[in-house]
Amino acid sequence: MLVDALRDQTLPPRASALDLCTGSGVLAVSAGLRGAREVTAVDLSRRALWATRLNARLNGVRVRAVRGDLFAPVAGRRFDAIVSNPPYVPGIDPPDRGLARAWEAGDDGRALLDRICAEAPDHLRPGGFVLLVHSELVGIDATLGALRAGGLEADVIVRRRGRLGPLMSARVQSLEQRGILHPGQREEDVVVIRGRAPALGRRPLSKAA
Repeated sequence: MLVDALRDQTLPPRASALDLCTGSGVLAVSAGLRGAREVTAVDLSRRALWATRLNARLNGVRVRAVRGDLFAPVAGRRFDAIVSNPPYVPGIDPPDRGLARAWEAGDDGRALLDRICAEAPDHLRPGGFVLLVHSELVGIDATLGALRAGGLEADVIVRRRGRLGPLMSARVQSLEQRGILHPGQREEDVVVIRGRAPALGRRPLSKAA
């Protein structure tokens, strides 16, 4: 979904792109194939960065893969596009190591989402955009509101209905008890949300808007 959404966006010449929580590097590689001249991929996992570098090489694109916590490795830099498929499964706080870092996102599933929404506006060039994918179960309105509070125009650009994935399915009882899932609910909407920075010459949105 996010790869397709990225392909549908217009990038300026010599665009720069940032992929947070890169994992295999699929989004970073897609940004390079889409025409971004400068692509940076960030992840805490060394294995993820190795995979990203390998996949970039196999696809003939240049990706700078760096280890770090979200925007920390790119402090002070701005991009035309920021993309992320962050961990968003409600459960435990993100662990320090291991595979579960790829999906565990705190009690409400927003441990990383909220940080990305808060920091992304300061890392976008005028007219740049951030694309995020996550389940409706962790709060579509919360993401839209957080991006708008940062002065971005925010909307849902893709919505797809389907059965719960294996990670959500494995904890349906807990999710129902906490009110995240309605009793008997076994489907979810997965959405791609876009936040766009005002272009040069346009007034920024009010943070209260």
